[in-house]
Formats: sequence, structure tokens, C-alpha cells
Amino acid sequence: MKINWYPGHMFKANKELAKLMQQIDVVIEVLDARMPAASANPMLEGMRSKHHKPCVHVLNKADLADPKATAAWINYFNSKPGSAALINGKDQLLSVENLLWQCQRLVGQEQRKYNAVICGIPNVGKSTLMNQIAGRKLAKTGNEPAVTKAQQRIKLNDLWYLFDTPGVLWPKLEDQDAAHRLACAGAIRNTAIVFEDVAFYAAEFLLRDFPDALKNRYGMDTLPADAEQFMTELAGKRGCRGRYGGVDWHKVSEILLHDYREGKLGRLTLEQAPPPIVHAAKEPIDSPERINSPEPSDSPEPKNSPEPIDSEAPKNT
Repeated sequence: MKINWYPGHMFKANKELAKLMQQIDVVIEVLDARMPAASANPMLEGMRSKHHKPCVHVLNKADLADPKATAAWINYFNSKPGSAALINGKDQLLSVENLLWQCQRLVGQEQRKYNAVICGIPNVGKSTLMNQIAGRKLAKTGNEPAVTKAQQRIKLNDLWYLFDTPGVLWPKLEDQDAAHRLACAGAIRNTAIVFEDVAFYAAEFLLRDFPDALKNRYGMDTLPADAEQFMTELAGKRGCRGRYGGVDWHKVSEILLHDYREGKLGRLTLEQAPPPIVHAAKEPIDSPERINSPEPSDSPEPKNSPEPIDSEAPKNT
């Protein structure tokens, strides 16, 4: 079954975001660290390019992704002109100071008011991140897509304001492989997918790329040859039987997808980063320890008062 999900509120939100882009100085795009390419909105890229807006890419849910793969993605995004990258996860929370330091570095040091907008696909954790950097509950959160329904604007400090926007996809998910990865991550509402199809897709790539994760999680010494055999064996282990003794495909599909979404299979990244772009003005970050600790530069760190001071880049606490 072909996956597509673009309800009316997403169409409206994309139109509003396109109008808002003229007022914005920096775009903050929240990506799923397990699949940064699939979770990047091509419509947002088009809007940014049209208005020449720089972007801070936040690789969220980094605690669920492979740290080495995340470091490679950070290197790639930091090598792009007009781009910076940070990570956020339960084991390394992104601070508002670090986020705004990167934003200020991209726009320069002119003393004036700035507007940033935070964007992301559904269920990428954008609302949770909003509450985290604001230090208070501003956005409703939930473990399902499309919780945020409208824009809101908040003050982060004396210089920076932040627009929150609803999580949106794009009209046609042309890359169905990427669409299935998004469905595995929970970015597409469950009522818009066939659970069994998505779970079989997940079983296929897990058997191919992460066999040890399946063995460790489900206590299997050897793995079946294909997805159907694996799901059948998993159903037997977890008691997923229907009324007449057959496999309850929906129940076993829920188990596999839940385990993947919650990180119970381990820290798995599904996409490999492209090589960094050669760019003389920027040095790619080459170690996980430096991901959220940018090197000091000639640019002063922004403070909560209009007067900047010279300091090193803030580190996450």
C-alpha cells in the first residue's frame, strides 16, 4: 500500500509558513536523528532557498540513534553554507544558550530584534524541544503526530523571538522507502497506514542491517530467512495468536513497531550521511564530543541583554 498523509491542516500550515518566511531570520528544523534525510521537509528547503534563510538543524531523539552516525550527519550539515547542526536527546539536552549562539553566528552580530521559526515533521519531538528551551510548558506534547495545530510566538531573550509551527509533511511522498521509514518512526498517523505492511518493512531492514539487535531483543539464536518467517516466530514468542490459533498479524506488528519507536532494539540509525562538503570557511565537526560544543570564534556569544560580550560558545548542561 502506498503511504501518503497530507490532511487539510497541513496544507493550511504550509501556506502560513510560506508567508511567515519573509519575517524570519533563521530557520530551526528539527530532524529525527535516526533518519535525518527522510525527516527533512523538501518544501521547507524550497522556502528557505527562495528567501535565502540560514538553518540550524537539530538532530532530535539522538539517544535513539547511533552516536557515530549522528556525528557524521553533524559534520555534513556543518559543512553546508548557511547551515549549522546540533543534537538533542535524553542523554544530552540542548540548551537555549547553545541554540541561540548558533542562530546568532549565522546572522551576524547586529544589535536588533530577530525572529526564528522552529519547524519539523509530525511526532519528531518539536513541541517537547520547544518546552525544553523555553523552560516552561508552551506546547502540548504527545506520542502521536499532529499535536500542534497553530502557530505561536514566544520571547527567548531580549533579542530573539521564536515562532512555533505545526508539524507538517508534504503533498506527495514520492520516495516510498523514506515514507515507510517515517511510518516506522511514528511520523504518520496510525490510521493512515497499514500496520502490517509497515511492520514487515521494518522486519526486512532490521533482518538485513541490524540482525544482532533482533537476536538480543527477542532471544533468537538464529534468525529466520525472511520477514514473514521472522514475524511468525516473534508472534509465537509473544503469544500473538488469533481466535482460531493463527497469527495475530496486527498485534505482532504493534510489538515490533513499538519496540523500534521506543529504542528497545538499541540505537539504530537508518540513513548514512553524505560526505562533508568542502568549504573553506567552515571546519567540519569530527567527534561526538564537539557536536554541541562549537569552537570559539571571533563572534561574541549572544546574551540576554542587548550588549554582547566575548566568550566561548556555551555548552549543554
